[in-house]
Amino acid sequence: MKHLRGFTLIELAIVLVIITILIGGLAMPLSAQIQARRVAETRQTMEEAREAIMGFAMTHQLAGQPYLPCPDTVGDGLENRDATGICSSEEGFFPWVTMGTGGQDAWGNRLRYRVTAAFADGSTGFSSTDVGNLQVCSSSGCATVDVASNVPVVLVSHGPNGRGARSASGNSLANPSGADELENTDADSNFVSHVPAAPDTAGGEFDDLVVWVSDSLLRSRVCPAGGCP
Repeated sequence: MKHLRGFTLIELAIVLVIITILIGGLAMPLSAQIQARRVAETRQTMEEAREAIMGFAMTHQLAGQPYLPCPDTVGDGLENRDATGICSSEEGFFPWVTMGTGGQDAWGNRLRYRVTAAFADGSTGFSSTDVGNLQVCSSSGCATVDVASNVPVVLVSHGPNGRGARSASGNSLANPSGADELENTDADSNFVSHVPAAPDTAGGEFDDLVVWVSDSLLRSRVCPAGGCP
């Protein structure tokens, strides 16, 4: 009579270890793919926001002089400006309801938005002599402006770690620990944009996504005939 032989406990344990290793090896690439997709989705959202900003200026003009949207300062998605047309603040959140675009990045956080006051002045509109006062650098402090200068508008997603962001539900997330990410939250005119960095790098952890509208692009789109009045 032939006896059937099953697996021993040791053999089963070896099989389980092998399966665990294989699953672990597959999980990392899958996680990376999900993160890459979220980054791509956020970049698309930010690009749509940038296009909407220029579209706003095309349709909002005073005596032929266009102006940009003001930030949302209360979190309802509407731009905030006073009765005279002046922005309540130069920095806040992207006014997604006013603009009719996506209101958050792929991690569920609001986009930070800062605009040069002269470019969003609804009482006069901006002119050919106005200059953006924002700048983008590759490190904190902006001792040397090496990415973009004289920028009218900057948009920031605080990336996968969300540090310094406000969630779509209205919760303020923990502040960044690194100098480069802190530069994008301190409400001044300096911003940082560079490739993602680990916590042990000079400027600390960095995964923010930053886009801007340059002065030349804005004017070429809003006033294609050759400069705004």
